[in-house]
Amino acid sequence: MIGFRTLFYKELLRFWKVGFQTVAAPVLTTLLYLLVFAQVLGERVTVYGKLPYTAFLVPGLVMMAMLQNAFANSSSSLIQSKVTGNIVFVLLPPLSYVEFFGAYVLAAVVRGLVVGAGVLAATLPFVALPVAHPLWAALFALGGSAILGAMGVLAGIWSEKFDQLAAFQSFVIVPFTFLAGVFYSIHSLPELWQAVSHLNPFFYMIDGFRYGFFGVSDTPPGVSIAVMAAFFAVLTAVTLALLKSGWRLRR
Repeated sequence: MIGFRTLFYKELLRFWKVGFQTVAAPVLTTLLYLLVFAQVLGERVTVYGKLPYTAFLVPGLVMMAMLQNAFANSSSSLIQSKVTGNIVFVLLPPLSYVEFFGAYVLAAVVRGLVVGAGVLAATLPFVALPVAHPLWAALFALGGSAILGAMGVLAGIWSEKFDQLAAFQSFVIVPFTFLAGVFYSIHSLPELWQAVSHLNPFFYMIDGFRYGFFGVSDTPPGVSIAVMAAFFAVLTAVTLALLKSGWRLRR
C-alpha cells in the first residue's frame, strides 16, 4: 500500500498547498449564494411547513460545494498531469489501477469534506441549523463526495484538453447540481418535473443530506442511499475498466 499512500499524500498536498484557491474561494462563493438568496427570499418562503427558507438552503449549498469540489479535485489533477506529460510518473511505478482510483477518489473526498465543513462553519453566524440525524448527514456527505470524485477520475480520463473538461463540468456537473433541489423542494414543481428530478442522481445526494439536518426529505433516505450505491458501483466499474485498459492514459 506504499504506492497508494504516496499518491494519496501527493493529491492532498496538491490542493492544500493552494488552499486559498481550492478551499477558501469555494467557501466565499457559496456564502455569497446564501447571502443573495436569503436577502431576496428568506422572509417570503417557508419549506416543509414552517422551516425558514434560509435554513432549508444551507444544507443544499453545503452539499453542492462538496460535490463540485470533489469533482474538481480529481478531474483537474488528471487533466493537468496528462497535458503536462507528468502522468508518466504515476503510471510507471508498480501501482495497481485499484490503488490509482482509490487514491484520487479519497483525496477528492477529503477536499469535498474540507470545503463543506468550511461552508457550514461560515453559515453558522447567519442560520440556526438543527442536526436531526448527524450520521445520515455524514453518510451522504461521504457518499456524494466519493461519487463526484469517481466522476472526476472518469472525466479526467476522457478529457484530452482543458476545454473538454470544462465542457463536461459546464454541461453535466453544473446543470445536474443546480437542478437537484439545492434551491427548492421538488414538491414545489409540477408533476412532470418532479418525475424528471427523480432521474437525477444528484437529487438523492442533496435530499438525503438535507434529511440529516431536518429529519424531513422529499424521498426516503433509504431509497436515496440505494440509488447512490448503485450509481457509485456503475461509475467504479466503468472507471476501473478504463484504467485497466489504459485508454487515453497510455499512448
